[in-house]
Amino acid sequence: MRRAVVAAFATLLLTGAAHAAEVRVMISGGLTAAYNALVPEFERQTGNKVITAYGPSMGTTINAIPVRLARGEPADVLIMVGYALDDLAKQGKVIADSRVELVKSPIGIAVKAGAPKPDISSADAVKRALLAAKSVAYSDSASGVYVSTEMFNKLGVADAMKDKARKIPATPVGEIVARGEAELGFQQISELKPVAGIDIVGPLPPELQSITVFSAGIATVSKEPEAGRALIKFLASPAARDAIVKSGMEPIAAGATN
Repeated sequence: MRRAVVAAFATLLLTGAAHAAEVRVMISGGLTAAYNALVPEFERQTGNKVITAYGPSMGTTINAIPVRLARGEPADVLIMVGYALDDLAKQGKVIADSRVELVKSPIGIAVKAGAPKPDISSADAVKRALLAAKSVAYSDSASGVYVSTEMFNKLGVADAMKDKARKIPATPVGEIVARGEAELGFQQISELKPVAGIDIVGPLPPELQSITVFSAGIATVSKEPEAGRALIKFLASPAARDAIVKSGMEPIAAGATN
């Protein structure tokens, strides 16, 4: 069944990419695991070569996607947090009608492998876990913005977190937890899963959860927009579903746009 789906989309993709092309992609961490699993199949089907640059959807670190674009790095496809992509579209750096929503990504909590797992079954339980932890880490992207500016306030622990919670720029939060530099780590589950040396406690409870939507679009500087659109179509297709689910995310219906 899966082979039939892949074959069908191969035909569809090939009609959108008449010649072999180099497709340059900038992608943030949330979708990376699924993307890395899917790109070889896209290359095999189309004959196109995908060249990837990784970095956060926002922020001022050297690898952040807005920073990469600002210094003139080439790009055809941008895959990043949806509202950050929208900001780039408003700045004229993304073709507005090319935007496709790909996945929904929940936030999870991780501890060092083998460490006791706190109860996180409710908002009160998460509050107790935060207050009991000696150190907490969160990302410099969408999940971290939510955790530090909304969730801490919602739980009434913002003051208590000032001296023991820190934002981790560029580096996956799971790596900080694995090294024992933080007892609790908050990041999208899809970004925690690939990290060795941690245990994922689980997703935030529903009353605290914030779902991040990752979207893709064509950069206005693209030299291969049609090949870029073919890649986005593949990532939004049923053929990509298994890899997306395996990485801890929920696919959005193929072709859904704002």
